Amino acid sequence: MMEVQVVTNEKELNDAFQVRKKVFVDEQNVPMEEEIDQYEETSTHFVLYHQREPVATGRFRILDGVGKVERICVLSTQRGTGAGKAIMEKIEQYAKSKGVGALKLNAQTHAIPFYSKLGYEVISEEFLDAGIPHKTMKKTI
Repeated sequence: MMEVQVVTNEKELNDAFQVRKKVFVDEQNVPMEEEIDQYEETSTHFVLYHQREPVATGRFRILDGVGKVERICVLSTQRGTGAGKAIMEKIEQYAKSKGVGALKLNAQTHAIPFYSKLGYEVISEEFLDAGIPHKTMKKTI
């Protein structure tokens, strides 16, 4: 049973950070000081729990009236289970509830097919973030 939570307390936020550390820092070698940034406090965080364990996460903030989807990640053991899609759907619902009509994200290039299936389209050239190739994608919701 998968359940996506909007983070409301310290424990859930730590669960989100734990998933991000495993994926971005341990697996992708992003430096910890780049992974946790100045937007943590002002973002809304989401955690997906599978059998009470945090397995996926993402965060959302509004920038110039556009929803910015960031730090989407799923533990390697849970990829292909629909966890990423569940997080994205919850963030989209949340964004709509806040009156946001468009979402933007910076996708690692290997993840572009995943976001394309969810209706996002590439709107930028490739660029590096934390040494990893990305493209910006956008979706009207």
